[in-house]
Amino acid sequence: QVQLVESGGGLVQPGGSLRLSCATSGFTLDNYAIGWFRQAPGKEREGVSCISSDGTTAYADSVKGRFTVSKDNAKNTVYLQMNSLKPEDTAVYYCAAALMCYSGSNYNDPDIDEYDYWGQGTQVTVSS
Repeated sequence: QVQLVESGGGLVQPGGSLRLSCATSGFTLDNYAIGWFRQAPGKEREGVSCISSDGTTAYADSVKGRFTVSKDNAKNTVYLQMNSLKPEDTAVYYCAAALMCYSGSNYNDPDIDEYDYWGQGTQVTVSS
């Protein structure tokens, strides 16, 4: 059974950091890509970052230089390190699995429909 479970969200001040985790089961990260998405109230879900099975990474322009995606294949876990957080980063963050990232070199407009499996989301709130 394919499952993805996000954790690590919370309330942080602007400029602070959080590390999100995406624990996966039912498949191997050696064969699947994991994308990170976020959705703020009243806004569409947008791509944030992705890491492919071979470790290639992609980022949305809005987070490049601040966020870093990584993974530990042995632990079946993907991480999203978020630094220099801004209030506009406030959203529910989701991880999702697909065979590939289905994006170009950036992750500004990923093919969301290609992601078949999704976690439940974790809330990130950036506020003073």
